[in-house]
Amino acid sequence: MINLITYLLISLSSIFAAVNLSLGDVDLDSGTLSVLIDSDEVVGGFQFDLTGVEVTGASGGLAASNGFTLSNSTSTVLAFSFTGGTIPSGQGTLVDVSFTGFNNEICLAEVVMSSAAGSALTTNLGDCYTQTGGCTDTSACNFDSTASFDDGSCAYIEDCAGECGGSAVEDCAGECGGSAVEDCA
Repeated sequence: MINLITYLLISLSSIFAAVNLSLGDVDLDSGTLSVLIDSDEVVGGFQFDLTGVEVTGASGGLAASNGFTLSNSTSTVLAFSFTGGTIPSGQGTLVDVSFTGFNNEICLAEVVMSSAAGSALTTNLGDCYTQTGGCTDTSACNFDSTASFDDGSCAYIEDCAGECGGSAVEDCAGECGGSAVEDCA
């Protein structure tokens, strides 16, 4: 009976165990980010794509400290161990990635995580990293508190209709947006 209970607990733990991956420490100026892991499972290898950027390198993190060989193409990061090394369960930085060509959103995609025995592991992905363009200058009349980068759209003058950066002007009769051109002398 005890063997059956043990078997059931091990089976259930493998069914509900998961690897969670997310993006962290995104630095657009230096072109670097970290892929973070929170796992109930020992990881024997992994592969993932990053969309929205061009991958230029992969290094460090738990992958490197556990003897994994890291390789990358312009979209994919691949890691495994020639010596049978594994990444223990737990959380931390899986790998650091360098990139170029950011285009408003970076996402993890096409993820394959494997156990030490080479079995596929259930993997959950965190949110994409996104940027929202807008005016980030608080002195502008169209300041956007939700903007994460300045897209050059800041305006500082309101037209006669109260529209920030608008083009309405008063006609000779003093009417905003009016068309009077005669009898204004």
